[in-house]
Amino acid sequence: MAEATLSVRSRTSDPLPGFRLALFSTLLWAGLIVVLPLTALIVRPWQEGLGAMTMALHDGRMFAALRVSFVTAFIAALINVPVGLLLTWTLVRVRLPGRRIVDALIDLPFAIPTAVTGITLATLYGPQGWLGKPLAHLGISIAYSTAGIVVALMFVGLPFIVRSVEPVLRGLPPEQEEAAGLLGASSWQTVWRVVLPSLLPATVSGFGLAFARGIGEYGSVIFIAGNQPFRTEIAPLLVVVRLQEFDYAGATSIAFILLVASMLCLAGVAMLRRRVARGLITGVN
Repeated sequence: MAEATLSVRSRTSDPLPGFRLALFSTLLWAGLIVVLPLTALIVRPWQEGLGAMTMALHDGRMFAALRVSFVTAFIAALINVPVGLLLTWTLVRVRLPGRRIVDALIDLPFAIPTAVTGITLATLYGPQGWLGKPLAHLGISIAYSTAGIVVALMFVGLPFIVRSVEPVLRGLPPEQEEAAGLLGASSWQTVWRVVLPSLLPATVSGFGLAFARGIGEYGSVIFIAGNQPFRTEIAPLLVVVRLQEFDYAGATSIAFILLVASMLCLAGVAMLRRRVARGLITGVN
Protein backbone atom coordinates (compact mmCIF):
# COMPACT_ATOMS: atom_id res chain seq x y z
CA MET A 1 0.00 0.00 0.00
CA ALA A 2 2.83 2.37 0.88
CA GLU A 3 4.66 1.53 -2.33
CA ALA A 4 1.52 2.25 -4.34
CA THR A 5 1.12 5.61 -2.60
CA LEU A 6 4.73 6.55 -3.36
CA SER A 7 4.26 5.50 -6.96
CA VAL A 8 1.16 7.70 -7.30
CA ARG A 9 2.98 10.64 -5.72
CA SER A 10 5.96 10.27 -8.03
CA ARG A 11 3.69 10.18 -11.05
CA THR A 12 1.83 13.24 -9.83
CA SER A 13 4.99 15.27 -9.26
CA ASP A 14 6.68 14.03 -12.45
CA PRO A 15 3.94 13.88 -15.13
CA LEU A 16 6.27 13.18 -18.07
CA PRO A 17 9.19 10.77 -18.33
CA GLY A 18 12.39 12.71 -17.88
CA PHE A 19 10.50 15.89 -17.08
CA ARG A 20 12.94 17.15 -14.47
CA LEU A 21 15.96 16.60 -16.69
CA ALA A 22 14.22 18.28 -19.63
CA LEU A 23 13.18 21.21 -17.44
CA PHE A 24 16.71 21.63 -16.07
CA SER A 25 18.21 21.49 -19.58
CA THR A 26 15.70 24.04 -20.87
CA LEU A 27 16.30 26.47 -18.02
CA LEU A 28 20.07 26.08 -18.38
CA TRP A 29 19.94 26.71 -22.11
CA ALA A 30 17.62 29.69 -21.70
CA GLY A 31 19.92 31.08 -19.04
CA LEU A 32 22.97 30.82 -21.29
CA ILE A 33 21.41 32.38 -24.38
CA VAL A 34 19.00 34.89 -22.77
CA VAL A 35 19.61 35.65 -19.11
CA LEU A 36 23.42 35.69 -19.18
CA PRO A 37 23.76 38.12 -22.16
CA LEU A 38 21.12 40.43 -20.69
CA THR A 39 22.85 40.38 -17.32
CA ALA A 40 26.18 41.19 -18.97
CA LEU A 41 24.58 44.10 -20.83
CA ILE A 42 23.14 45.48 -17.59
CA VAL A 43 26.40 45.13 -15.64
CA ARG A 44 28.87 46.20 -18.38
CA PRO A 45 28.06 49.97 -18.48
CA TRP A 46 28.87 50.32 -14.76
CA GLN A 47 32.21 48.50 -14.78
CA GLU A 48 34.16 51.63 -15.73
CA GLY A 49 32.64 53.60 -12.90
CA LEU A 50 29.77 56.01 -12.46
CA GLY A 51 31.78 58.86 -13.96
CA ALA A 52 32.22 57.14 -17.30
CA MET A 53 28.51 56.33 -17.40
CA THR A 54 27.61 59.93 -16.53
CA MET A 55 29.89 61.29 -19.25
CA ALA A 56 28.40 58.92 -21.79
CA LEU A 57 24.89 60.10 -20.90
CA HIS A 58 25.83 63.76 -21.53
CA ASP A 59 25.93 63.23 -25.26
CA GLY A 60 23.59 65.30 -27.40
CA ARG A 61 24.10 63.06 -30.40
CA MET A 62 23.00 60.03 -28.38
CA PHE A 63 19.79 61.70 -27.21
CA ALA A 64 19.06 62.84 -30.77
CA ALA A 65 19.50 59.27 -32.02
CA LEU A 66 17.28 57.93 -29.23
CA ARG A 67 14.62 60.51 -30.08
CA VAL A 68 14.66 59.46 -33.74
CA SER A 69 14.37 55.77 -32.83
CA PHE A 70 11.55 56.23 -30.32
CA VAL A 71 9.49 58.70 -32.35
CA THR A 72 9.70 56.79 -35.64
CA ALA A 73 9.00 53.45 -33.92
CA PHE A 74 5.91 54.91 -32.22
CA ILE A 75 4.59 56.48 -35.44
CA ALA A 76 5.18 53.29 -37.44
CA ALA A 77 3.45 51.12 -34.83
CA LEU A 78 0.55 53.56 -34.60
CA ILE A 79 0.02 53.56 -38.37
CA ASN A 80 0.27 49.78 -38.46
CA VAL A 81 -2.68 49.38 -36.07
CA PRO A 82 -5.52 50.34 -38.46
CA VAL A 83 -3.68 48.81 -41.43
CA GLY A 84 -3.11 45.57 -39.54
CA LEU A 85 -6.71 45.41 -38.29
CA LEU A 86 -8.09 45.93 -41.79
CA LEU A 87 -5.72 43.36 -43.26
CA THR A 88 -6.55 40.84 -40.54
CA TRP A 89 -10.27 41.33 -41.10
CA THR A 90 -9.81 40.72 -44.82
CA LEU A 91 -7.85 37.53 -44.22
CA VAL A 92 -10.27 36.11 -41.66
CA ARG A 93 -13.72 37.30 -42.71
CA VAL A 94 -13.43 37.87 -46.49
CA ARG A 95 -12.83 35.01 -48.95
CA LEU A 96 -10.80 36.79 -51.59
CA PRO A 97 -8.81 35.07 -54.35
CA GLY A 98 -5.13 34.88 -53.49
CA ARG A 99 -5.84 35.19 -49.78
CA ARG A 100 -3.40 32.41 -48.90
CA ILE A 101 -0.62 34.15 -50.85
CA VAL A 102 -1.23 37.40 -48.96
CA ASP A 103 -1.30 35.47 -45.70
CA ALA A 104 2.10 33.95 -46.50
CA LEU A 105 3.57 37.32 -47.54
CA ILE A 106 2.72 38.82 -44.15
CA ASP A 107 5.40 36.65 -42.54
CA LEU A 108 7.98 37.71 -45.13
CA PRO A 109 9.62 40.33 -42.86
CA PHE A 110 10.33 37.52 -40.38
CA ALA A 111 12.02 35.37 -43.01
CA ILE A 112 14.19 37.63 -45.17
CA PRO A 113 17.35 39.32 -43.83
CA THR A 114 16.76 42.85 -42.65
CA ALA A 115 19.61 44.14 -44.85
CA VAL A 116 17.78 42.83 -47.91
CA THR A 117 14.68 44.71 -46.76
CA GLY A 118 16.67 47.93 -46.34
CA ILE A 119 18.34 47.71 -49.75
CA THR A 120 15.02 46.92 -51.43
CA LEU A 121 13.22 49.84 -49.78
CA ALA A 122 16.09 52.23 -50.54
CA THR A 123 16.02 51.18 -54.19
CA LEU A 124 12.25 51.43 -54.38
CA TYR A 125 11.89 54.80 -52.65
CA GLY A 126 15.20 56.33 -53.81
CA PRO A 127 15.30 59.41 -56.04
CA GLN A 128 15.36 57.19 -59.14
CA GLY A 129 13.21 54.36 -57.74
CA TRP A 130 9.88 53.13 -59.04
CA LEU A 131 8.00 54.96 -56.29
CA GLY A 132 10.62 57.51 -55.26
CA LYS A 133 10.87 59.19 -58.66
CA PRO A 134 7.14 60.01 -59.11
CA LEU A 135 6.95 61.05 -55.46
CA ALA A 136 9.93 63.36 -55.96
CA HIS A 137 8.04 65.12 -58.77
CA LEU A 138 5.30 65.78 -56.22
CA GLY A 139 7.81 67.20 -53.75
CA ILE A 140 7.66 64.16 -51.46
CA SER A 141 10.95 62.66 -50.31
CA ILE A 142 10.86 59.26 -48.63
CA ALA A 143 14.38 57.87 -48.85
CA TYR A 144 17.11 59.37 -46.64
CA SER A 145 14.63 61.02 -44.31
CA THR A 146 12.61 60.18 -41.21
CA ALA A 147 9.73 59.20 -43.48
CA GLY A 148 11.92 56.44 -44.90
CA ILE A 149 12.63 55.19 -41.38
CA VAL A 150 8.90 55.05 -40.66
CA VAL A 151 8.25 53.12 -43.88
CA ALA A 152 10.95 50.58 -43.03
CA LEU A 153 9.62 50.12 -39.50
CA MET A 154 6.07 49.74 -40.80
CA PHE A 155 7.23 46.91 -43.05
CA VAL A 156 8.98 45.19 -40.17
CA GLY A 157 6.26 45.75 -37.56
CA LEU A 158 3.10 44.94 -39.51
CA PRO A 159 3.29 41.15 -38.93
CA PHE A 160 3.23 41.69 -35.16
CA ILE A 161 -0.15 43.42 -35.39
CA VAL A 162 -1.67 40.89 -37.77
CA ARG A 163 -0.43 37.77 -35.97
CA SER A 164 -1.52 39.12 -32.58
CA VAL A 165 -5.06 39.95 -33.68
CA GLU A 166 -5.69 37.07 -36.10
CA PRO A 167 -6.28 34.22 -33.58
CA VAL A 168 -8.60 36.41 -31.51
CA LEU A 169 -10.64 37.40 -34.55
CA ARG A 170 -10.87 33.77 -35.67
CA GLY A 171 -12.22 32.86 -32.24
CA LEU A 172 -14.79 35.66 -32.32
CA PRO A 173 -18.08 34.09 -33.44
CA PRO A 174 -19.70 35.88 -36.40
CA GLU A 175 -23.05 35.36 -34.70
CA GLN A 176 -22.31 38.31 -32.43
CA GLU A 177 -22.02 40.61 -35.42
CA GLU A 178 -25.18 39.14 -36.93
CA ALA A 179 -27.04 39.63 -33.65
CA ALA A 180 -25.94 43.26 -33.48
CA GLY A 181 -27.25 43.79 -37.02
CA LEU A 182 -30.57 42.20 -36.16
CA LEU A 183 -30.89 44.49 -33.15
CA GLY A 184 -30.57 47.50 -35.46
CA ALA A 185 -26.89 48.35 -35.17
CA SER A 186 -25.23 49.80 -38.22
CA SER A 187 -22.00 48.41 -39.64
CA TRP A 188 -19.89 51.06 -37.89
CA GLN A 189 -21.70 50.51 -34.59
CA THR A 190 -21.06 46.78 -34.86
CA VAL A 191 -17.38 47.38 -35.48
CA TRP A 192 -16.94 49.94 -32.68
CA ARG A 193 -19.06 48.27 -30.00
CA VAL A 194 -18.77 44.55 -30.75
CA VAL A 195 -15.64 43.76 -32.75
CA LEU A 196 -13.01 46.29 -31.65
CA PRO A 197 -13.53 45.89 -27.86
CA SER A 198 -12.88 42.17 -28.21
CA LEU A 199 -9.76 42.81 -30.28
CA LEU A 200 -8.38 45.59 -28.06
CA PRO A 201 -6.12 43.47 -25.77
CA ALA A 202 -4.55 41.69 -28.76
CA THR A 203 -4.17 45.01 -30.59
CA VAL A 204 -2.37 46.55 -27.62
CA SER A 205 -0.07 43.55 -27.47
CA GLY A 206 0.73 43.76 -31.18
CA PHE A 207 1.36 47.50 -30.92
CA GLY A 208 3.80 46.98 -28.06
CA LEU A 209 5.70 44.25 -29.89
CA ALA A 210 5.92 46.35 -33.06
CA PHE A 211 7.10 49.38 -31.08
CA ALA A 212 9.74 47.40 -29.17
CA ARG A 213 10.99 45.83 -32.40
CA GLY A 214 11.14 49.24 -34.08
CA ILE A 215 13.28 50.74 -31.32
CA GLY A 216 16.05 48.22 -31.91
CA GLU A 217 15.71 47.74 -35.66
CA TYR A 218 18.96 48.20 -37.58
CA GLY A 219 19.40 46.40 -40.91
CA SER A 220 16.20 47.50 -42.63
CA VAL A 221 16.67 51.16 -41.59
CA ILE A 222 20.29 52.15 -42.20
CA PHE A 223 20.06 51.89 -46.00
CA ILE A 224 17.04 54.17 -46.29
CA ALA A 225 17.59 56.53 -43.34
CA GLY A 226 20.48 58.58 -44.67
CA ASN A 227 22.19 58.26 -41.25
CA GLN A 228 22.68 61.99 -40.72
CA PRO A 229 23.67 62.78 -37.10
CA PHE A 230 21.03 64.74 -35.17
CA ARG A 231 18.53 64.16 -38.02
CA THR A 232 18.12 60.62 -39.32
CA GLU A 233 20.64 58.67 -37.26
CA ILE A 234 19.07 55.85 -35.22
CA ALA A 235 20.30 54.64 -31.85
CA PRO A 236 21.36 51.11 -32.95
CA LEU A 237 23.59 52.66 -35.63
CA LEU A 238 25.17 54.97 -33.05
CA VAL A 239 26.03 51.88 -30.98
CA VAL A 240 28.04 50.57 -33.94
CA VAL A 241 29.67 53.97 -34.45
CA ARG A 242 30.73 54.14 -30.81
CA LEU A 243 32.21 50.64 -31.00
CA GLN A 244 34.19 51.63 -34.08
CA GLU A 245 35.50 54.61 -32.12
CA PHE A 246 36.45 52.25 -29.24
CA ASP A 247 34.04 54.17 -27.01
CA TYR A 248 32.75 51.12 -25.18
CA ALA A 249 31.19 53.14 -22.38
CA GLY A 250 29.11 55.14 -24.86
CA ALA A 251 28.10 52.06 -26.82
CA THR A 252 27.03 50.08 -23.77
CA SER A 253 25.18 53.10 -22.35
CA ILE A 254 23.04 53.38 -25.48
CA ALA A 255 22.48 49.62 -25.52
CA PHE A 256 21.51 49.71 -21.84
CA ILE A 257 18.96 52.48 -22.46
CA LEU A 258 17.46 50.55 -25.39
CA LEU A 259 17.24 47.40 -23.27
CA VAL A 260 15.51 49.20 -20.40
CA ALA A 261 13.13 50.94 -22.81
CA SER A 262 12.17 47.68 -24.48
CA MET A 263 11.61 45.92 -21.16
CA LEU A 264 9.50 48.79 -19.84
CA CYS A 265 7.52 48.81 -23.07
CA LEU A 266 6.75 45.11 -22.87
CA ALA A 267 5.91 45.33 -19.16
CA GLY A 268 3.62 48.29 -19.77
CA VAL A 269 1.88 46.54 -22.63
CA ALA A 270 1.34 43.42 -20.52
CA MET A 271 -0.12 45.51 -17.69
CA LEU A 272 -2.35 47.47 -20.05
CA ARG A 273 -3.52 44.28 -21.75
CA ARG A 274 -4.51 42.76 -18.41
CA ARG A 275 -6.40 45.90 -17.41
CA VAL A 276 -8.22 46.06 -20.72
CA ALA A 277 -9.14 42.37 -20.55
CA ARG A 278 -10.29 42.77 -16.94
CA GLY A 279 -12.43 45.74 -17.91
CA LEU A 280 -14.01 43.78 -20.75
CA ILE A 281 -14.83 40.88 -18.45
CA THR A 282 -16.31 43.24 -15.88
CA GLY A 283 -18.35 44.92 -18.58
CA VAL A 284 -19.70 41.58 -19.76
CA ASN A 285 -20.64 40.60 -16.23
